[in-house]
Amino acid sequence: MSKPLVIAISGASGVIYGVEMLRALRGTDCPAHLILSESAGRNLQIEMDLTVSEVREMADVVYSNKDMAASVSSGSFRTRGMVVAPCSIKTLSGIANSYNDNLITRAADVSLKERRRLVLMVRETPLHKGHLDLMSRAADLGAVILPPVPAFYHRPETIQDIINQSIGKALDQFEIEHNLFRRWSGDQARSET
Repeated sequence: MSKPLVIAISGASGVIYGVEMLRALRGTDCPAHLILSESAGRNLQIEMDLTVSEVREMADVVYSNKDMAASVSSGSFRTRGMVVAPCSIKTLSGIANSYNDNLITRAADVSLKERRRLVLMVRETPLHKGHLDLMSRAADLGAVILPPVPAFYHRPETIQDIINQSIGKALDQFEIEHNLFRRWSGDQARSET
């Protein structure tokens, strides 16, 4: 079996990114290992009318955010890496400062120390200098900062198209094949004239 991808859903707005990441992995050979923060559970109901149980069922393995002895808390447990989607500023701060007070920040720290890919879909706006400093610090440690900022070259027609493009960009970081959006293939406007 393929190495799993750890997906953490923190308490920031945008829990749809983590949920859609779980859905996208269903058709792949990559197992999804899920960690949900307590605040993410509340946001699922607010933003998506989903229960924690429904989201947990989308994953192959689910860990409690309080379980500091979970397999993903150790570097000896091999994974493809980890994505935090969405990544709250609190979670970003914990990761940037190696403050491992829950399983999300501990598993992220493990990804960094083992030189595995860690993608942080930071979801906050506007950003003040403290937020930017935290992102810079996390990037210096090896994290990929990938805010879910939409592109429009693929001509999205629905909100789902916009979400899929951000999820696809995150999956690209782990070389997981998908067809979530139309890729750029050169100056398409020029070729149409």
